[in-house]
Amino acid sequence: MDVTANVEVPVSTEKLFNYVSDLQNYESWLEMVYSVKSSDHDLTSSQDLKFWAVELRARLGPFARSKRLRMVRKICKAPYCVVFERAENDGRRHSAWMLSATVSQTKDGSSLQMNLHYSGSLFTGGLLERALADQIEQGREKLIQLLIAN
Repeated sequence: MDVTANVEVPVSTEKLFNYVSDLQNYESWLEMVYSVKSSDHDLTSSQDLKFWAVELRARLGPFARSKRLRMVRKICKAPYCVVFERAENDGRRHSAWMLSATVSQTKDGSSLQMNLHYSGSLFTGGLLERALADQIEQGREKLIQLLIAN
């Protein structure tokens, strides 16, 4: 499953990129991102990577779902592209989650294109895709207001 969304923001590419390149900021504008806790280093990994413990919560019809993910920033090409991937360290196989954010300059500021890829089969029939698209749509105005205010 892949969900893509775009938003134009009247701020510089650098300001937008700095905000979306830190997962800690996502809980302030995306309702489904219930909590994010960051760590500077993962001592259990052979790499020196910053990681985030992310809890997602969403209502899908009459059901509420919660999911905890351990995410790392795999790519960071400031001020244009950042990619976060699921990277659990419990030795088990997990469905892939990948979030990419691409920032580009526009005439009036900058544009953000987000893509979320999920390889699991927990949700079928487009229900998760619709829920994620709705969450991103609702978060657009919050994101714009937060960036303008700061």
